[in-house]
Amino acid sequence: MSQVRGAAAPTSGTQDNFALDEAALDRAVADVGARKSAWASTTASERARLLERIVNDTFAVAEEWNNAACEAKGYDPNAPEGGEELFGGVGTFVRMAQAFRQSMIDIATKGRPQYPGPVRHKPGNRIAIQVVPGNTFDRILYAGMTGEVWMEPGVDETEVKATQAEAYQSPARHAGVSLVLGAGNVASLGPRDVLSKLFGEGKVVVLKANPVNDYLVPYWERAMSALIDEGYLRIVKGGAQVGAYLTQHEDITDIHVTGSDKTHDAIVFGVGPEGQRRKAGNDPLVTKPVSCELGNVSPVVIVPGEWSQKEIDYQAKHVATMIANNAGFNCLTPRVIITHKGWAQRDAFFEALEGVFVSLPTRKAYYPGAESRRDSFLAVHPDAHQIGAASEGAMPWTIVRDVDASNVNDICLNVEAFCALTSETALEASSTADFVRKATDFCNDVVWGTLSMTLIADPRTMKDPGCGPAIEEAIAELRYGSIGVNLWHAMSFAFSTTAWGAYPGHPITDIQSGSGFVGNAFLFARPQKSVVRGPFVANPAPAWFVTSKNAGVVMRKLLAFEVKPSWAKIPGLLAAALKG
Repeated sequence: MSQVRGAAAPTSGTQDNFALDEAALDRAVADVGARKSAWASTTASERARLLERIVNDTFAVAEEWNNAACEAKGYDPNAPEGGEELFGGVGTFVRMAQAFRQSMIDIATKGRPQYPGPVRHKPGNRIAIQVVPGNTFDRILYAGMTGEVWMEPGVDETEVKATQAEAYQSPARHAGVSLVLGAGNVASLGPRDVLSKLFGEGKVVVLKANPVNDYLVPYWERAMSALIDEGYLRIVKGGAQVGAYLTQHEDITDIHVTGSDKTHDAIVFGVGPEGQRRKAGNDPLVTKPVSCELGNVSPVVIVPGEWSQKEIDYQAKHVATMIANNAGFNCLTPRVIITHKGWAQRDAFFEALEGVFVSLPTRKAYYPGAESRRDSFLAVHPDAHQIGAASEGAMPWTIVRDVDASNVNDICLNVEAFCALTSETALEASSTADFVRKATDFCNDVVWGTLSMTLIADPRTMKDPGCGPAIEEAIAELRYGSIGVNLWHAMSFAFSTTAWGAYPGHPITDIQSGSGFVGNAFLFARPQKSVVRGPFVANPAPAWFVTSKNAGVVMRKLLAFEVKPSWAKIPGLLAAALKG
């Protein structure tokens, strides 16, 4: 069955309930527009002080913010999933604010953000700058994890340093009014995009909340009151009509959207037959710059090896976490697991994976349109494995096994499910190294999207003289904006000093996973992708694993630490993490 390639069509479920108050929207744009020059002249030191206030104000509202998000998603805020929500919502926002704050301090005192390094040479005339760990605390709290930002080909370290923080080299030239169209799935996305625009690009911002999570606006307003009080930020609500009005507003200079490729096309080319005509003719309706973080059929490549039962169980929990997080409503949720057809432990791994899901309660399918999206997959694959009860709005965990890899039009390889569903396809290969090469080509040429992916390989295979070089070559060749190696690629989003976005180069007529990067707190001008790595088996398992029983306690301690790092907080935080 041939499918339209791309992410799920945008669905808000409430977008028509908003009246179009053009005067109010004009005032919001005018308010921040009147302050764009003042923002351009705000020193890095003053911006650092604003970020310090934002961090403290966010911490003050954190529990209320998290409770509201948990209520909307059907979570107990004191249960492990409540800790997961705290980490992905408030926690990643605070970490980004702190990362930008340190960069502001560096710009004020040393002229540019000071990345930790080292700098390594990579294939394809590229360099990679290690940005995680950033300090001793990172080495302790994220033990064994690293993060690199790879630059575009031909960029050397001299150019990196010369072009860092370009908005601070000529602030007036970069001044403008950005429209941020927030996502509806993750509580921190809109606020994080605000920080990237203001502190990374030097723009003042109008943030339009997605109708799915506009209930969070009161908490965002309190968390970012430092920016609102100074007139650098306005937050508005609304659906498609409000978004369309703002995208075409003459005083909006650029746009950033988190959503799907369908959302991008509706903004840039319009909707209906006229929009299709414009796209076919590369005749955009909106010609101002549009950056975007869109969907992805995120793959997980499992390199075959001889794993112990402990390793199988650990990686089953790891992959289950990737799928279960936020009930599967993430653009970075794995949608296809790629295995070697001849891997002797293939069935054992999936038995363990399904065993993890048996132990997990199903979650509320809170995002509009989830059931119809899932049904479209089941119509093609009625034999999908369904685990757990579907009741009171909850959706079973669903795994489609044995997708035919030769059917490049299969829905599982072309459409982002955006619900609690993933799939598996197996490739024929003559050896492990041959599998790695074929999986790389399959990801690059068949699987839709370029946002993020993870590669899992045991340390024995990675050290093998035949397989190790093939894995490192794959990391270099994979065309994704973020790559995880034995670490869920979502950590590239969470770290914030790494760059998060699609692999560069998509034309607007085939935008796929988007254009531009957010995060990128060291303010690199030409990143190509980020690579995060972790241990094959971490002990203890990260608190963000869906199987963690103490996640709520650990994440609250981690948040308090991120707000105000202190050696005195480390013992209690580590003790909580050890309880699993």
